[in-house]
Amino acid sequence: MNAIISASELADALRSERPPVLLDVRWQLSTAAASGQPFDGRAAYASGHIPGAVFVDLDRELASAPGPRGRHPLPDLDVFGTAMRRAGVSAGTPVVAYDGGIGWAAARAWWLLRWTGHPDVRVLDGGLPAWDGPLETEAEAEAEAEAETEASAPAEGDFVPKPAEGAVLDADGAAALARSGVLLDARAGERYRGEVEPIDPVGGHIPGALSAPTADNVDADGRFRPAAELRARFGELGVTRDVPVGVYCGSGVSAAHEVLALEVAGIPAALYVGSWSEWTSDPARPVAVGPDPQ
Repeated sequence: MNAIISASELADALRSERPPVLLDVRWQLSTAAASGQPFDGRAAYASGHIPGAVFVDLDRELASAPGPRGRHPLPDLDVFGTAMRRAGVSAGTPVVAYDGGIGWAAARAWWLLRWTGHPDVRVLDGGLPAWDGPLETEAEAEAEAEAETEASAPAEGDFVPKPAEGAVLDADGAAALARSGVLLDARAGERYRGEVEPIDPVGGHIPGALSAPTADNVDADGRFRPAAELRARFGELGVTRDVPVGVYCGSGVSAAHEVLALEVAGIPAALYVGSWSEWTSDPARPVAVGPDPQ
């Protein structure tokens, strides 16, 4: 099954006898918008979302609190499972996640659900900007519920997360994979080279990792490049189905988007969830700078 879904395909699916659960995972990496106020995904959702979608908070429900394991470590499975069931996710129900367009947050939800055993999860290709159907505000949804035309919230789901083995890397596993397979760094090239580092205490990359910016996986509209182009792109980096592959970024969010791109290309990959924010929390870990992987 394809890991992504187009807006037209989603519209058809929502009219089908087995519509998907919709997860609105709007989130931004920056701590503040142009107005100087932090981005509020919940407020963005309230102002307009795809009808029937349920908001999911990446920082609180798709990650644990920041700490030595990184800025977005794995969520507590009870918290994650509760959030998914609240959204109406069941083991046999298809799920579609979307965000504001960049795709990182939706990919994080996709990866977590796939990692914990859900078999039918896709990401809306291009995110909310690609959707040309109607939107509803939270107030409209509540008014409809009061008029008993539709429920204000989906029925409780039954999904119980059961993590798979081998899909997650820790720091030692990432370091080993950089030597024995292919470890991709999904951050921008200048962060990989250590020329700038706006967030973490040290710039550079894990020794042996290859630069593969997530931005190169999509076109100007934020939609994924065709599978053949993605296979060719990753193939130039030595990635094939016969080579173990892992991905990291700053905190395990944009790297999930790269794992999704690899999935579109037909290549399985593991995620180093702690990523650079965890790696640099220990000053004893080596750091490479410049364009050379080593």
